[in-house]
Amino acid sequence: MVQRCMAQCYPHVRVDGFDLDEASIELARENAAGAGLIDRVQFYLRDAGDPQLAGRYDLVTAFECLHDMSQPVAALKAMRQLAGDTGAVLVVEERVGETFTAEGNDVEWMMYGWSILHCLPVGKAEAPSAETGTVMRPDTLRRYALEAGFRRVEILPIDHFFFRLYRLYA
Repeated sequence: MVQRCMAQCYPHVRVDGFDLDEASIELARENAAGAGLIDRVQFYLRDAGDPQLAGRYDLVTAFECLHDMSQPVAALKAMRQLAGDTGAVLVVEERVGETFTAEGNDVEWMMYGWSILHCLPVGKAEAPSAETGTVMRPDTLRRYALEAGFRRVEILPIDHFFFRLYRLYA
């Protein structure tokens, strides 16, 4: 979905998507073909951490998914490798509070419910697991990024009710 939107909004961009789930790749290919974008949007049944892909991308993105991953640091390492030293890495996650408070913020109360019912179980499906869940605070993402080899994390000044955008620097 995100890949299709990027290609539709930016007609000169080429977009690649990677997944290890064959059914997801087939559905993504069907959606791209249905949108008339198969010439610029490609999906591969391939590990994004494949060293042969290193440095090939100007922009690497992860939209609202890092918190679901059992090994988010490994995923960020793969993203850093894909972007190389000059590419940009953008991570979008839910805009939960910077710190825990009893009242939370306008988004956080929903995130705890989804986290317990979906995100944590999905993230714990593989072992070992970071068990992050959807209430991933900025300091947690920053720690994961630094462990993955990024030197700096910037929260972009985009005011969105539900999402926080992070730019990670190699």
